[in-house]
Amino acid sequence: MKYIHMLMYVLTFSFAPITLATTDPMHDNKPPLPQAASEALINSISAFPHFTKEEVKASTPGTNEAWRNYVHARNSEQKKKIKKMKKALNVDIELMNLIDVVVRKLTPKAITPEFKDKVYLDIHGGAFVLFGGLPSIEEGLLVAERLGIVVYSVDYRMPPTFPFPAALNDVVAVYNALLDQAGEGNIFVGGTSAGGGLVLSLVQSLIKSETPLPNAVYAGTPWADLTKTSDSLYTNEGIDNVLVTYDGQLEAAAKLYAGKKALTDPAISPLYGSFEHFPPTCLVTGTRDLFLSDTVRVNRAIRDSGGVTQLEVFEGLSHAEYLIFYKTPESETTYQLMKSFFLSYL
Repeated sequence: MKYIHMLMYVLTFSFAPITLATTDPMHDNKPPLPQAASEALINSISAFPHFTKEEVKASTPGTNEAWRNYVHARNSEQKKKIKKMKKALNVDIELMNLIDVVVRKLTPKAITPEFKDKVYLDIHGGAFVLFGGLPSIEEGLLVAERLGIVVYSVDYRMPPTFPFPAALNDVVAVYNALLDQAGEGNIFVGGTSAGGGLVLSLVQSLIKSETPLPNAVYAGTPWADLTKTSDSLYTNEGIDNVLVTYDGQLEAAAKLYAGKKALTDPAISPLYGSFEHFPPTCLVTGTRDLFLSDTVRVNRAIRDSGGVTQLEVFEGLSHAEYLIFYKTPESETTYQLMKSFFLSYL
């Protein structure tokens, strides 16, 4: 029961505690609201709970069974949000199986003419442990609707049952299946948070195997270094009202995902891998994002390797709030920028 209470507040990437504590989550020591953000974002942040580092650490599941219960509770609550999004967006959903991997094909009612015969591979976030099943299509729904492109959302395997390399293997398998189906030059790939990290790992794997690459890549606030190294893990601790802190749930999720591998293994943390020959990449983050530095480091690694990037940093945005608060101008702008970026690399 201790992981179920307060789920009404935590609908997506947030690692706020899910406990039976009676403490009011709206603490007096909340960071000040970002005054230069949009009114819609300010209002959304104001209504979102703020939790302390100590509360987040205390809520971390301690066993595989506790993790499974936690994941089940979080995913069950997230389904409610996805069902509301399905009603609001003009997207058809088809459940399918590609190379023994569960995939959901998302087809918008209106397809952008330039994206006819193009497809987008969507890799969901959730710290590598959350949002399997129906919740896996959250960002895919927005990409399909706002870009006007057919999306394939991968429901990849996750720990504690399936640690690395299960997720990466699933994503690579689906990409290769889409490559056979759509053809070279017709694929875009993208994801947010852990999904953004998996996108980077996918592309590095494709480069090593000399597989034809996607036209362009979107990596939204990618979790690209699973160690506690990036500067913003310290500077934005307690300021990011979504992730709050690396300590506790994030660190535990990283170790669950890595399994017997080191967190610095390039296939686990792509920032320790090579970015040579990387396709054009659009990166999105915010000034309050705990993964701001991960995003900046990826941008620099690609640029230093001779690649092309477009880095977008939103004022006052915590981790993935362009997705969590998808009715804000910041969210609309994120996917408009992604669309323009993709169109320029057809």
